[in-house]
Amino acid sequence: MKYVRILRAGEPVWGILAGETVRTLAAPPYEGILLDGESLPLSRCRLLAPCEPSKIVCVGKNYYDHAMELGGKAPDRPILFLKGPNALNNPEGEVHAPAFVERLDYEGELALVVRRRAKDVAAEDFAGYILGYTCLNDVTARDVQYADGQWTRGKNMDGFAPVGPLVTDEVDGRDLAIETRLNGQVVQRARTSQMMTGLGELFAFITAAMTLEPGDVVTTGTPAGIGAMVPGDTVEVEVAGIGILRTHVV
Repeated sequence: MKYVRILRAGEPVWGILAGETVRTLAAPPYEGILLDGESLPLSRCRLLAPCEPSKIVCVGKNYYDHAMELGGKAPDRPILFLKGPNALNNPEGEVHAPAFVERLDYEGELALVVRRRAKDVAAEDFAGYILGYTCLNDVTARDVQYADGQWTRGKNMDGFAPVGPLVTDEVDGRDLAIETRLNGQVVQRARTSQMMTGLGELFAFITAAMTLEPGDVVTTGTPAGIGAMVPGDTVEVEVAGIGILRTHVV
């Protein structure tokens, strides 16, 4: 199933995407599907981020080649950091860095949306706790990240987590092609099977430390090929079977 969040009469509403039609829901889909009997053509819908996170849990350096391009060694365990709801951004959204940021980077990633409360989940059981998979751009103020010596400020500025365009349970996230394009040029290309810590193990590692709530997002790290964005650029993150998340830098 493919899920979307759209703006209808000024209010966000969940829906199921069936071809080019959005069938809207009376409630979020975390506990089941409750249609409200209405539908809209997808072409008339403004897509919102398909999640309602209390937090976005991110992992750093989860692809070996990316760990190497950052000049360090591969970590022996996942490196976790958080983004708050303030960082959430929509498909086709605009990213604007504060004036003090000197380098703004893209990072294309596969992400998971949590379906039900998750704590101490075994790796082999993780699929039962997720609504599905989506795309995420882990926008990063790289100079701020390096200058601070930790990642909170450089990763968590307003709008620094575009997510979408939809979330789906119709793909196997363990081996999907992922590609990032900057103004149409491919800058990142990998498969999610290249992650050093796989999806189940990552979910278990996170939920051993913290409780995940319905609507939370877990994002899984970026492949090699990170680089800078400047105003006027368009970044596309595409994951096979999910779609294209497009972000505009202003």
